[in-house]
Amino acid sequence: MRTFTSVDELEAAVGESLGHTDWLEITQERVDRFAEATGDYQWIHVDVERAQEGPFGGTIAHGYLTLSLLPMFAGQLFALETPGAKLNYGSNKVRFMNPVRVGRRIRCTARIAAVEQLRSGRQLTIAYTVEIEGEDKPAMVAEILTLLI
Repeated sequence: MRTFTSVDELEAAVGESLGHTDWLEITQERVDRFAEATGDYQWIHVDVERAQEGPFGGTIAHGYLTLSLLPMFAGQLFALETPGAKLNYGSNKVRFMNPVRVGRRIRCTARIAAVEQLRSGRQLTIAYTVEIEGEDKPAMVAEILTLLI
């Protein structure tokens, strides 16, 4: 895991890969708990029997479940120990490119895409890719913004 202690270090690392995380199996229990937390009980995620006959041959993770794992994955890749507050500022782009079937394993890669000066501080953009083990097409790509004050 890489630790950044200054904005200068972040700026010097723009374009660099931060590596990849450990593999994480997506279980039906995790999908069901996400459905409970969000109220999204679409059958493709939670009805195991019906999903067997669906387009993916079984249940799949919610796209937003995959997105919600980014903070956990980020914690395996890097730490921001820069002075001041660090605020979730949003996202520029999120694309769910390939469904994650329950029972499959995913991992995340990331790179520092940009550090930009704003009136209120610096905007850090991290580009994430969530891969599915054994598949060429990623599950998701996302650019996540953090405001460094």
